[in-house]
Amino acid sequence: MRVGWFSAAVSALTLLAGGPALAGGPALVFDPSDGMVLYAEGADDHWHPASLTKIMTAYVTFEALKSGKLTLAQRIPYSERAQSQPPSKLGLHVGATLTIDQALKALIIKSANDVAVMLAEAIDGSPAAFVAHMNRTAQRLGMTRTMFVNPNGLPAPEQVTTARDLAKLARATIRDYPEHLAYWSMFNAKIGKILIGSHNGLLRSFQGADGMKTGFICDSGFNVVASATRDGRQIMAIVLGEPTSGQRTLRAASLLEHGFESYPWKQLFNHARSIDAMPIASDAKAVMSVRRDVRSFECGTARRNKAPARKIKKKAPPADTAAGQKHPRADVPPKAASVAAGAGASAN
Repeated sequence: MRVGWFSAAVSALTLLAGGPALAGGPALVFDPSDGMVLYAEGADDHWHPASLTKIMTAYVTFEALKSGKLTLAQRIPYSERAQSQPPSKLGLHVGATLTIDQALKALIIKSANDVAVMLAEAIDGSPAAFVAHMNRTAQRLGMTRTMFVNPNGLPAPEQVTTARDLAKLARATIRDYPEHLAYWSMFNAKIGKILIGSHNGLLRSFQGADGMKTGFICDSGFNVVASATRDGRQIMAIVLGEPTSGQRTLRAASLLEHGFESYPWKQLFNHARSIDAMPIASDAKAVMSVRRDVRSFECGTARRNKAPARKIKKKAPPADTAAGQKHPRADVPPKAASVAAGAGASAN
């Protein structure tokens, strides 16, 4: 892991540019302890949340745990409706069960669309009732420009949010349920025999990174709610609409670095605005698709890389190698990559 090198490089790029790296999509940097805004760009523009929707799904699940409706050890069933969801998913057989603890890991780390439906059914009986629950919660949290229509973020024209609303949700999640913070910083986990890995590259590359969630569909581009803590100070960044997962990681890192560097100046001159008090932008934009700008084979805008043909040298196998022996690295988690289906499922 080259965390120090990566952070230093991002810091240098940020200083040379005179601020955070700019891009087309909305962005917001803030201090979750008081909601102070350190940087904002298109914070009230409507955007498709993709799998950032699952932050709300997790929030409602945490709420059910706190009320005693669920327990972490409780097992919930895998239904036909859950199985019908496109990737990213666990892909269990109908009738299988997961504990709530396992379901939360699959939801947050793997971004499993099928598991989001499992949780919705366990909490409210059906995805439709759960979505109504999500929208009531959004209104209670002050997410006035957000509308959910499914629990996993799969493509839906009406499912929209804003960078500011996502900041309110992220802040509420860590404030109201600190006992569940560990889920957001997990890079991988095992669910039974299934090894799952996170799509959040910041967890391995950025100094102090401790969450939260990525999201992608073709119309939204690559999104992330990112969090990092240094010297006891936490900064969060919202990045929406990047064309690749790599650029998503770089822009989020640049914004977080900018947040840590600019925080003392914001305090000194008291130029801060709160995510709650900052007026809604009069020129806020309607939702748009960035499908043409996204570089992804799922969206038809990039080709799969073909591995070059290799010449195979014939040689006898070692005497101590049995046929069918497990590869020594077969249990290494796959690299973070989009596994969405065709039209842009909510993959990462």
